[in-house]
Amino acid sequence: MGFGIAFAPLVPAYVLWAAGIFAVALAVLLLAVRSRGAAVRALALAFMVLALANPSLTREDREPLSSTVVVVVDKSPSQNFGDRQKQTAAARAQLAERLGRIQGLDVRFVEAGEADGETDGTRLFSALNAALADVPPDRVAGAILLTDGRVHDVPAEVSALGFSAPVHALITGERGERDRRVVLVTAPRFGIVGQSQTIVYRVEDEGARGAPAQITVRRDGEVLERRTVTPGSTVNAQIPIPHAGPNIVEIEASPLEGELTTVNNRAVVSIDGVRDKLRVLLVSGEPHAGERTWRNLLKSDASVDLVHFTILRPPEKQDGTPINELSLIAFPTRELFQQKINEFQLIIFDRYARQGVLPIIYFENIARYVRDGGAVLVAAGPDYASQTSLWRTPLEQILPAEPSGLTTEAAFRAMLTGPGKRHPVTRGLQGADADPPNWSRWFRLVDTKSASGTTVMDGPNNKPLLVLSREGDGRVALLLSDHIWLWARGYEGGGPHLDLLRRLSHWLMKQPDLEEEALRLIVRGGDLLVERQTMADTVNEVTLTLPSGATRTLTLTAGEPGLWRGSIRANELGLWHATDGKLTALTNVGPPNPREFAEVTSTTELVSPLTSASGGDARRIAAASGVALPRIVGMRSSDTYRGEDWIGLKLREASVVRGIGVLPVFAGLLGLLLLVGSLAATWAREGR
Repeated sequence: MGFGIAFAPLVPAYVLWAAGIFAVALAVLLLAVRSRGAAVRALALAFMVLALANPSLTREDREPLSSTVVVVVDKSPSQNFGDRQKQTAAARAQLAERLGRIQGLDVRFVEAGEADGETDGTRLFSALNAALADVPPDRVAGAILLTDGRVHDVPAEVSALGFSAPVHALITGERGERDRRVVLVTAPRFGIVGQSQTIVYRVEDEGARGAPAQITVRRDGEVLERRTVTPGSTVNAQIPIPHAGPNIVEIEASPLEGELTTVNNRAVVSIDGVRDKLRVLLVSGEPHAGERTWRNLLKSDASVDLVHFTILRPPEKQDGTPINELSLIAFPTRELFQQKINEFQLIIFDRYARQGVLPIIYFENIARYVRDGGAVLVAAGPDYASQTSLWRTPLEQILPAEPSGLTTEAAFRAMLTGPGKRHPVTRGLQGADADPPNWSRWFRLVDTKSASGTTVMDGPNNKPLLVLSREGDGRVALLLSDHIWLWARGYEGGGPHLDLLRRLSHWLMKQPDLEEEALRLIVRGGDLLVERQTMADTVNEVTLTLPSGATRTLTLTAGEPGLWRGSIRANELGLWHATDGKLTALTNVGPPNPREFAEVTSTTELVSPLTSASGGDARRIAAASGVALPRIVGMRSSDTYRGEDWIGLKLREASVVRGIGVLPVFAGLLGLLLLVGSLAATWAREGR
């Protein structure tokens, strides 16, 4: 309960001030001339001015409010090391018991820092701010952090807390903990396919004079090198970039004897492989209606560097035209097919037949080029069924279908085969779901005797139309019709020629997204999607290895033809590994090297500047018997809230008003008596 006085003037403020000045001046004058009854008259004047001010006596009924303390419990993954979990549980129970003894204290326990696969680092102060969002600053008694000290959102200034009260940190873990970690100095994000990138790293040992570390460098699970390094020294690693897309590089150090954990003995770098230019050689035979289809497609792709030759004048064409009057460019066969053949990712023969332009030895070079990792696409027409067919060259060794010498001249619609519905090149082509497919007809097909490889599209009577095969390290595609230009020209509505030809050319050039057999890990929000591309009817279970080393088994379910999928909550940051016994896949969830695992030894140094500035303390609680907590003292006001064996909380005097009583002084009978009494006293004094 509290008492006070309040004013509610009956006249405007300037009138009240004028009356007050006049009353003071008159009282001073009366006292100066020593007028009889001057003191009584001054008192009467004062009562009159107060009556105009209309004073009231007030009484407030107040109820004291509790002070609030927040205990933030660190649940981050680093708390799983050593005995930190046990220490945290014991300390939490003791804190709940001791804080409960303090009268007028509202205790709030908040858990923070638990791994969610999205947040990088331990963020305890964000949780503290959220817990105090509904508490006025003048009711905050303080905060207690129960943590290993590895906190990554410590404010730089104590004023950023938003309240004036002590912050204490009770540190779990042991003194003298030992740990080894791999630190990345520089790591590239991108690299040109076919070239190498340099990663600079060093090994750091904490809490011990580390012995030399054995380093293993892997790319996509394949060991690139092993070496011995001295802790503290900077080391360079040359990493070849063999393919487009993510190249996952792991740098792993051997364990340090007695170290806290090996989870940070490995650093991960994801280098995105970027192709400088895809060089494609397009050789067209005699001009035909669809000749520009391939050229327009490849020229429209900014990532393709196209070299195109059309055979307009074969050697046997002798019409008497002088050489110096010809404007044709000579076909540089030796340069292209002997000296620079390995510079091309793809060679396309578009309705090309043997015309004496390329010697037989060059076809042998092409076959060798394919087996060594190159790619050839033959877009065939009647030339493939003729006596001058490419089949009748050393390319016979790599081509997947032998021509029968006949062609089918009839209208038909290209159809996806069973394997074609699963193959990434043809799966899901627009219009393929309809029966018949919703695209235009073709009118010519080269007949074949047999076809090896995978037939993904066929024509009338199930005759192969598009055949894909692998030869050695390379790939070959055979399109047994020259009428795809009908799709490009929009005949009968056209067809998905752009999708088909682009996928086909990129499959030949080994685009990872178009592999027939692939295991992929895809991070989507907080989930990890496991995708298995296969031409088989069934797939195996996938075993996932989490960054912490734990394993889980995931059963995939069929989705689109050739695709099996499953998902799991990605609740750990770091490198995830998947295998189905045949294929493996790697992906990184969150940042490549989470801050939570970068440094794992417990410490008071990170939070000490803030706790000291707030008047609090940061101290270890580990003891031989478990934990040893300091006494907790409630204090009204102080500059420091810590001692040798105690920590303090700032108990507030905040309260809420439950009722107010008001008694006007000059209202009613009391006011009348004061005024009349003062006037009567004046008259009585003058009458003596």
